[in-house]
Amino acid sequence: MTFFKGFSSQNIALETGIERKRVLRALLHVRSVMAQDIPDVFSGAVEIDETYLGGQWKNKRKSQKVGIAKRGRGTQKTPVFGILCRNGKVWAEVVADVEARTLMPLVKQRVKRGSIVYSDTWKSYTGVAAKGYVHRLVDHGKGEYSDGKGNHINGLEGFWGYLKRKLAAKGGIRKERLPLYLAEYVWRYNHRNLTVKQQSDKILNKLKPCG
Repeated sequence: MTFFKGFSSQNIALETGIERKRVLRALLHVRSVMAQDIPDVFSGAVEIDETYLGGQWKNKRKSQKVGIAKRGRGTQKTPVFGILCRNGKVWAEVVADVEARTLMPLVKQRVKRGSIVYSDTWKSYTGVAAKGYVHRLVDHGKGEYSDGKGNHINGLEGFWGYLKRKLAAKGGIRKERLPLYLAEYVWRYNHRNLTVKQQSDKILNKLKPCG
């Protein structure tokens, strides 16, 4: 249960008396279960957006900084695509890139046709309406973040902020482990209204069939 209180692996080891290597293996399994516990297909009003995850710019080697963007599209950080349903649930996944060929299949897979999809004006979202959705745009380039009529992606941007704060507190994560940590914080966000015990019981019930 200490894991669901936000304890680090080191603190869990100290609290339980279990060797830290064993704790890390157990947490890897827990995160794998979290990655499989994803929301159903979204419908209604949803927001789509992408972000980039990686180390702090000040920690990059000089050779890594040459000719690349510090932030946003064009950075060498890892791209992540997310979908948030305004019922409070979110889904997110590490992606190879943020081109339409990558993002559009994910939208079709995770969002029911006919839903209202809110996005910014990134070119990869241009074909959303043609896929059978009602598409509403927010032009951040013109300083638009909300028009007071529901046209915004503030919910998903709020999740990105939550995610980045949690990952920053870890002090650095190996790139190959990022999908599992992403899955953990998606799961935590989606079950944020449960008590620590309820969260723990939910995962324990899913772990039992695995032996």
